[in-house]
Amino acid sequence: MESEVNPALPLFVYGSLIDPIHRAEILGHLADGVPAILHGYARGRSRYWYISRREGTQTAGLVLTDLDARDFAALDRYEDVPTLYTREQVEVAKMDGALVRCWVYLPTAWAAAAE
Repeated sequence: MESEVNPALPLFVYGSLIDPIHRAEILGHLADGVPAILHGYARGRSRYWYISRREGTQTAGLVLTDLDARDFAALDRYEDVPTLYTREQVEVAKMDGALVRCWVYLPTAWAAAAE
């Protein structure tokens, strides 16, 4: 995980956090998402959703904005950082083509065994 949370950056979600009710249960409040695409990553699932770098693929998801440090702390606990996931920065494309720098949760070594 990056050492400092930058709450100015949005979060790209692609798995269970796409569900707004589930997201609200974790955050304690609603957090709206805007559709976006992460190019160069494929989505998979074993016990948990994950993405892995794969040229020529893309993963659909949502960009969540207006998250604060408390939200990221709750999300890091939910994603079991650093055991199951790390939080890293990527660039995603919104539906209007605009590129947005975002946080994303990437799997640790467990996902490689699932592929």
